[in-house]
Amino acid sequence: MLKNYIKIAIRSLMKNSVYSFINIAGLAVGIACSILILLWVNDETSYDKFQPKYNRLYQVWTNAYFDGKINSWISVPQPLKNALQEEISDIKNATISEWGGTHLLTVGDMKLNKRGYFVSSEFLEMFEFPLLKGSAETVLDEPYSIVLTESAAKNLFGDEDPINKIIRLDSDADVKVTGVMKDIPTNSSFEFDYLVPFSLMLATQEWAKNAENNWGNSSFQVFVELPEGTSKAQVDQKIKSILMEKGDDDDDSFKKELFLHPMKDWRLRSTFENGVATGGMIDYVNLFSIIAVFILIIACINFMNLATARSEKRAREVGIRKSVGSKRQELIFQFLGESLLIAFISFVLALILVEGTLPFYNDLVEKQLYIPYLTPQFWVFALVIISVTGLLSGSYPALYLSSFSAVKVLKGKIQVGKSASIPRQVLVVLQFGFSIILIVGTIVIYYQIQHVKSRDLGYNQENLISVQYNDELRENYDIIKKELLRTGVVEAVTRSNSPITEIWSNNFLGWPGKPEDLRVIFSTVATEYDYTKTMGIKMLMGRDFSEDFKSDSSAIIINKAGLDLMNLENPIGTKLDLWGGERELIGVVDNTLMGSPFRAVSPLFMVFDPEWISSVSIRLSRTNDLKGSISKVEEVFKKLNPAYPFEYDFADVEFSKKFTTIDLIGKLANLFAFLALLITGLGLFGLAAFTAEQRTKEIGIRKVLGASVITVVVMISRDFTKLVLVAFVIAAPIAWHFLDSFLDRYPIRIAIPWWTFPLAGCLALIMAVGIVSLQAYKAAIDNPVKSLRSE
Repeated sequence: MLKNYIKIAIRSLMKNSVYSFINIAGLAVGIACSILILLWVNDETSYDKFQPKYNRLYQVWTNAYFDGKINSWISVPQPLKNALQEEISDIKNATISEWGGTHLLTVGDMKLNKRGYFVSSEFLEMFEFPLLKGSAETVLDEPYSIVLTESAAKNLFGDEDPINKIIRLDSDADVKVTGVMKDIPTNSSFEFDYLVPFSLMLATQEWAKNAENNWGNSSFQVFVELPEGTSKAQVDQKIKSILMEKGDDDDDSFKKELFLHPMKDWRLRSTFENGVATGGMIDYVNLFSIIAVFILIIACINFMNLATARSEKRAREVGIRKSVGSKRQELIFQFLGESLLIAFISFVLALILVEGTLPFYNDLVEKQLYIPYLTPQFWVFALVIISVTGLLSGSYPALYLSSFSAVKVLKGKIQVGKSASIPRQVLVVLQFGFSIILIVGTIVIYYQIQHVKSRDLGYNQENLISVQYNDELRENYDIIKKELLRTGVVEAVTRSNSPITEIWSNNFLGWPGKPEDLRVIFSTVATEYDYTKTMGIKMLMGRDFSEDFKSDSSAIIINKAGLDLMNLENPIGTKLDLWGGERELIGVVDNTLMGSPFRAVSPLFMVFDPEWISSVSIRLSRTNDLKGSISKVEEVFKKLNPAYPFEYDFADVEFSKKFTTIDLIGKLANLFAFLALLITGLGLFGLAAFTAEQRTKEIGIRKVLGASVITVVVMISRDFTKLVLVAFVIAAPIAWHFLDSFLDRYPIRIAIPWWTFPLAGCLALIMAVGIVSLQAYKAAIDNPVKSLRSE
């Protein structure tokens, strides 16, 4: 019996090859899209799951109550780590770290800039990155030691055994290689090339040593491991008041509470609003999971529509089979078997499509995705997707076809096409509704991206580069600056505690008339001379720091957002309270977009502090030979900063990286919206072709009675046009609701343009009318004699 069912299914596919192709192609593209989306979703949700203690690791965050809201940040004081270990029995282990940034590793003539962390010895006991050489319990015990990743060790030592070899870390210290670990997985929240002991930072960096017992300096990250069975909630309750109890008396004017942020949420739920995790990458994961379901449903609707539309072709088969004793259950089983066969073939073709497009897709999403054929999860997924797709697309046709009465069918008294028209129309409306929502979504996302990218930056990105600060550069900075200006290709040079595209410090600032209960955090820039000139920032009032004023070491400059907050009538000369002392306000600069481009510019102040430096910024002169200008700058650095390789970043390139995620979302939305429309159009093509075929005799009679080709085309297209219009009426408010909710996560957002809805509706209508009209035209130009000769 099963063999017979398979034969019938294959014969049916071959007999109706055009419609079989449309069904299989539509399902294959739909399944391929879903697989590509789910590969990305799976990668995003797999972050850090390779860690054996994944469910027991947490980062300690701070909730600070000021400025009328709860502000959340990851930085905590250095003494917190020991306090948690000693005073909280529910914490099994704790480690402290500080992002060391990029540092120079030197072995002989080999000089490489690599990323690394300063971490305490417990780090590798808690985060179990596999070690190829060395023991996790001891590799970080010695202060002057280093643990390399496999790639970093290969770059520095080639095939030699790196253990006990000496590496020069910047110009601060010689460290001994005590361990080598496997390269960090791409789906890890930690990204580094090496680890060095936290004790090394205390021994070589004075600011870190001074912060060892300072509860007011929140510049570090602390992670904890909880025992099995210990809940986050009970530990949160025990640790939340530690900062208020341990903090300095002059730093308790606002409430601060600690809480644990679980590792499972580091990637997906990293955005906090008023002390609550409100989203992050999980928003995009959910969005594209929904799109994957939409696309699969659209593909299944194609199958349903074509199967029920062609039901008249199989009505006699059903009648005959019932008349010779077939039960309805057997017919349902047969028709579901056919749909499962189509789903299986489509799935195989989908895998071929995915394998063919994965290299391009990986370039788009900047990942190394692959189909995990060797895992049982994949084959479970394959079985589920084939079963769900086959049953979903085949259930309605199977139930519908098997319901025919054998007597009525064989007597020709049943008009199956008309009886199935209403469900088909509902499915077409649903299909086009999904498509219209996707079209509106792609348009709105595009304009949101462009809106943010077109914001006034408040500085000039053109020909602005930054170079990371180092010890040698600190010693020779004045000479290097003079030499750069003498090259003729440099307009200005300055240095600061962060590049123009980043904010690395935030502090509180007081001013005359400030309410006592108001605490506002200001972005902080530490710099020296020529900052505004180099960056191209406009001075609105007063002046920049100048060598002509020795008192500028105690001066301060604020931005327009800060001035608006302070509401000072005559700001220049005003004394502002900072770090327990007074600073004279000497200037006001225009708002400069340094932080997130999706948020309003925060209040900012600038102080003169040549010792608090992390970056050198260089303004190149306008030129048609930018490469030549860079070469001249490089010559100066090679001459006066020879210990370090010359590496630089363009400000516009670094700023564009802030849009990496939303640009990716926009590209993926465009891609899958296009493919969803392709699948919809493919199904509509088949349905229109069948409709034209079904009405061949009617068209012939109308042409004999004088109907023109245009009249026939309009007649056939009219029904589909109505369906698209109904879909638009239903989809438009749904699209507006979801997109408005999506945009609400961005403080800087567009109002959804009203014209996006009629535009999406028109695009869907044009596509539908174009496809249907093509089939109608082909039917209308046929000779009516061919369709009426048997009448």
